[in-house]
Amino acid sequence: MKTSREKVMEIFEHKSSGDGCMWTGHPSDETVKIYAAEWGIAPTREAIFDYLNDDCRWVMADGGYRHPSGRAAIDAAYHTTRESLSAGGFFAEAEEVSELDTYPWPDAADCDFTEIYEEIDRYPDKMVFTGVWSPFFHNVADFFGMENYFINLHENPKLVEALTERIVDYYVAANDKFFAGLGDRADVMFFGNDLGTQLDLFLSPEHFRRFVLPSLKRLIAVGKKYHKKIMMHSCGSIYRIIPDLIEAGVDILHPIQAQAKGMSAQELAQYKNDLAFVGGIDAQGLFVNGSPAEIKEEVKRVRELLGPSIVISPSHEEILPNVPAANIKAMAEEAKHQVIC
Repeated sequence: MKTSREKVMEIFEHKSSGDGCMWTGHPSDETVKIYAAEWGIAPTREAIFDYLNDDCRWVMADGGYRHPSGRAAIDAAYHTTRESLSAGGFFAEAEEVSELDTYPWPDAADCDFTEIYEEIDRYPDKMVFTGVWSPFFHNVADFFGMENYFINLHENPKLVEALTERIVDYYVAANDKFFAGLGDRADVMFFGNDLGTQLDLFLSPEHFRRFVLPSLKRLIAVGKKYHKKIMMHSCGSIYRIIPDLIEAGVDILHPIQAQAKGMSAQELAQYKNDLAFVGGIDAQGLFVNGSPAEIKEEVKRVRELLGPSIVISPSHEEILPNVPAANIKAMAEEAKHQVIC
């Protein structure tokens, strides 16, 4: 009998014979309490995953950074205060590349991934998504302040490129160290940057190709070096750059924000021979307002369009308390063709 890890890998390699697989995502702390009470299980995410017979686990490696001072690896609010995405971060007033030297850049030598490996070792039969999350697009925007970032793309592009490179230098080094020690414990490098809004990209495709894509390629190269499948997360409407992502080496796209422009299963079906997918079941409206029967019909529809190259999952990994437990259960049952008691 095939393990979840084996079945999901067949999906990612476009060799699946039709085994249904699913990922619950990441129920919030409050959601965990609600679901546990309704299903009569322990109030933990792992209990929920076991109850639903989830095929996947997400183990982030970011916690491996252990600076002696206790500070975070990348902290845009270093020596400042930020209360919104628009608020300026540490480099809000920077104009010269030399000013970037004033931040205490992290060193991958301060990473110890022992506990991360131990957690991954608990799930030998599951498909584990892992790696240092590497949200460099957000980090750059936070260091400048979002509006400042967009202005600097035009007025000071060299500074944007230099800051992006400094940040990604750490993520590349940390991921390299992590995957070098990981061995064959897990098969998928998972990282994310939310590049889209509900209607379009944050950046033009041209700006994406200049300021973001080179760094994505650097990260992808690390995963490929260690023979991992590359799973990239991006919320929003990113349909205009999907061919760029495929060319760069992305193997799996997550989470397929179903209501975002150009991101419906029908529109993405053209890529199912080049990409595998994780997600696709609308978490903005359907999971909140639909019935279990409607959820099951949507799972069938999405799987018909994108299968067999899809792991069924919500279109956003964070499961909020307004999603009824019965709807998540319905997704799991239909995805795996079973009844959960």
